Amino acid sequence: MIVISVVGATALAVGGGALLMTDNNASAAKETPAQQAAARAGMTVKCPDVATSLSSVPQQARPAVNDELAKMDSQIADAYRRLTAQGTRADQEFLRTRVLGPLTAERRQTLDRIATEIEKAATRPSGLDSLASCTVKQDTAALAAAPDAQAQGGGGQAQDSQTQGSQAQGGGGQTAGGQAQGGPQRSDFVDIRKVRPNVKKPRVRARGSKGTFSSRCGRNQNKHFNSDNVIVAPGVSNGAHHMHDYVGNLKTDAFASNEVLASAGTTCTNGDRSTHYWPVLRLRDGTKEADAGAPGGGTEGNIGRILRPASVRISFRGNPVSKVAAMPRFLRIITGDAKSFTNGTANANASWSCTGFEDRQLKDKYPLCPKGSNVVRTFTFQSCWDGKNADSANHRTHVAFARADGSCPQGFKAIPQLVQRITYKVAPGARNIAVDSFPEQLHKPVTDHGDFINVMSSKLMKRAVNCINSGRRCG
Repeated sequence: MIVISVVGATALAVGGGALLMTDNNASAAKETPAQQAAARAGMTVKCPDVATSLSSVPQQARPAVNDELAKMDSQIADAYRRLTAQGTRADQEFLRTRVLGPLTAERRQTLDRIATEIEKAATRPSGLDSLASCTVKQDTAALAAAPDAQAQGGGGQAQDSQTQGSQAQGGGGQTAGGQAQGGPQRSDFVDIRKVRPNVKKPRVRARGSKGTFSSRCGRNQNKHFNSDNVIVAPGVSNGAHHMHDYVGNLKTDAFASNEVLASAGTTCTNGDRSTHYWPVLRLRDGTKEADAGAPGGGTEGNIGRILRPASVRISFRGNPVSKVAAMPRFLRIITGDAKSFTNGTANANASWSCTGFEDRQLKDKYPLCPKGSNVVRTFTFQSCWDGKNADSANHRTHVAFARADGSCPQGFKAIPQLVQRITYKVAPGARNIAVDSFPEQLHKPVTDHGDFINVMSSKLMKRAVNCINSGRRCG
């Protein structure tokens, strides 16, 4: 069965005249000229996420379907580039004829090909065509910044030279208000000291598993970067449209089969060949990184110096109410949603904080850390497995998060819970950091995500499970 979801829409006037469809319900009639300019500068493209809607795809159809899904990501990225290249001149006619119209037509053709591929092995899915239409989404942070832009003499209008810079850098130019057109905005940051403690942990019961198993895999000192995603877009170069940091398996890229991963070297000191990856974090200090003119880098708005982590901790922990079972080899897990700015937060799982303040976790803000404190990203993975599948069509339904009390949903069993914790040295109060993202996601902190493929040997996995179930700290 294929679940189909459709994004609702209301209207926003862009540049005067007729109304365009968007998911923002603000009334353009009440907007000042500065707000209208900020609206245009902060617009992005929002489309229904087909990948998460495809809950069941026949195994033999998955390679072709994955390839088509990757094409849809490229179609959205191209549409966003057309939007940002036009800058403040993107009136309603341009959006209709040059952005949304062509994008919808491309998506309709791609969805038809997806349905045809599925039909070769199963019943042709119905309703996919309802996922073709896209809208314009307003970054409300950019809209809120409009008065600042007007006060600084810009009148809410982006300068021509700045618009050109945005085009050259794939959306990384500046609006008159001084904010990055491609994000993030000033309001995407918050002082961690002003955040209330919000971390709650379930009580560990007598039958729970209290141990921890750790792998020391380095900080990507060997500079293993690429913009592939072997889980979501296998066999597709630049399938992520943003750069990833890798630790563990040395041969992870879009074309790495299970056999390649099993025979590869590793940066982990215990011989664990598992692969761990996440989007790089950049410092937007004017530095021209090596990928400034490359796909996944500067051509898609991912600009600035790639920060090497100050520390990376890879650990597996137990379940509060039960023992854990071994993970299957080549189990794939994604935590978080790289498209959560446009998709919504149903699958979002970002956690930002600062060392010394990790009882305060942020889901949709970057932290401003005080002197002596480092920025922390924590990816806490799903810890319940369906007991059958190493992956699923949408890469989500074969695993699940535990309930609030730590128990797994019916039909799932507890497995070691992976936690990736990465820290960075950033100047106190710095607002010039940005996580790499799909171009249209505007580098929002809520889009942060982590990926994992288990390539532990059965012997090492058994050792990890025994350690966790016996309440020890190992690794």
